[in-house]
Amino acid sequence: MTKLAVSGLIRPLLESQLPSGLDVRWFMTHEEALEAVKGAEIGWFDMNEKEAMAAALHAATDLKWLNSIYAGLDFLPMDVLIDRGITVTNGVGINAITIAEYTVMGMLNIAKGYRDVVRAQDRREWLMDSPGKRELAGSKALLLGYGAIGKLIKPRLKAFDVDVTVVRRSGGAGVLTPDQWREQLGEFDWIILAVPSTPETENMIAANELASMKSDAILVNIARGEVVDQPALIEALKARKIGGAFLDVTTPEPLPADHELWTLDNAHISMHLSGRAQNMMFIRSAERFLENLQRYLAGEPVAPIFDPKLGY
Repeated sequence: MTKLAVSGLIRPLLESQLPSGLDVRWFMTHEEALEAVKGAEIGWFDMNEKEAMAAALHAATDLKWLNSIYAGLDFLPMDVLIDRGITVTNGVGINAITIAEYTVMGMLNIAKGYRDVVRAQDRREWLMDSPGKRELAGSKALLLGYGAIGKLIKPRLKAFDVDVTVVRRSGGAGVLTPDQWREQLGEFDWIILAVPSTPETENMIAANELASMKSDAILVNIARGEVVDQPALIEALKARKIGGAFLDVTTPEPLPADHELWTLDNAHISMHLSGRAQNMMFIRSAERFLENLQRYLAGEPVAPIFDPKLGY
């Protein structure tokens, strides 16, 4: 009998739809997880504490397939996944729609100065002019990362008549390769980061890249905090070397209340909420898991595959 160890957080959406003949062990706490994973062939270990998820993986010595709602799994021990040959499916694409929408929202918020409009409403002050006068139409955006999220960002920006240039390894018409985009940074009004967090992308935006941007360019990071050299970004924002930044992600998270980023009026911080601004995340993830479970039990390949050697 195939044994599954599954987080109780997803139980209401799964239990009634699971096929018969499975030994399913649900858990809610770290301690329950360490017991439930013993002998489990299939695991869905998502918990609120990532350290607990990593500990559960270490303890799951018979695991063959690990599923997660997270797209980025850099907090898990990659060596364990590789050494044990565990198949991993992640949540790539589950939150892509809402993150793409959040990206456009952040850009519009900065372009129109809408944060100041909201603050004026709180003060019951009738503004006589718009605090933001940018139009998205006719602007140019550099989109670094063309996975599930990037592929949804581009058409949404196209609908606003934004000229979007994509960076990807394969190249192609209207596309920049990883060795080309830095020399053209000064051409863009928006720099959008939608790359996975890997050693290759760590600090890919640092002092040199920030210095190459237009003085009114806006950096949009909906990837991971680690892809930006945050101290260098703070200095660039303080010196007004770039126009501003929309940061859904920071280092660390949560950002401490006394962190300098909070004090900068040209830093817009959205607290890693982009993927949570929806009501479909768990539903989509449960549906995907059930489809994959049928394939797995039938000896068919599951998807989407996370490659621990690549980190995405």
